[in-house]
Amino acid sequence: MELKRIVEAVLFVSGKPVTLKGLNKKLEGSTGAEIEGAMHELVAEYNYSDRALEIVEVSGGYQMRTKTDYKECVKKFVKEKDVELTRSILEALAIIAYRQPVTKREIDTLRGVDSSRAVKQLLERKFIEIAGRNEEVGKPIVFRTTNRFLEVYGLKCIEDLPTIKELETLEK
Repeated sequence: MELKRIVEAVLFVSGKPVTLKGLNKKLEGSTGAEIEGAMHELVAEYNYSDRALEIVEVSGGYQMRTKTDYKECVKKFVKEKDVELTRSILEALAIIAYRQPVTKREIDTLRGVDSSRAVKQLLERKFIEIAGRNEEVGKPIVFRTTNRFLEVYGLKCIEDLPTIKELETLEK
């Protein structure tokens, strides 16, 4: 079987991003360079064709997704996962994403209100995780974003977040 088609099939059935390292472990008889080459060929085929699907690099791996042009149509047939977040949860998530690792006290201070509920919801949805403890008095827990956060928001890595200047430009 052709390696590129095997990689395509794996991407199609996987609900999570597929890493090159993971493919390399499970696809015996193929080198890492061959697997990487097959992936890059697939990405190019899907992204530069007239298909309704694309292969995107997110959260340290690759994932097959419906192109955004077809989102509204597909929503009628597939129950969309509940990823809608309230304003308060989004505020807390933005603070964590841009300032990580960050304590709950820092989140509360920046928001001006208690963020316990927002942090709890983000932990439950696996958008954030406990990253350890700070060296401050009392050794408070610090939080950071997860690979799920990157996946849901279509980011390869946290550095792909827009800068504050880019966000200000969008507001104008």
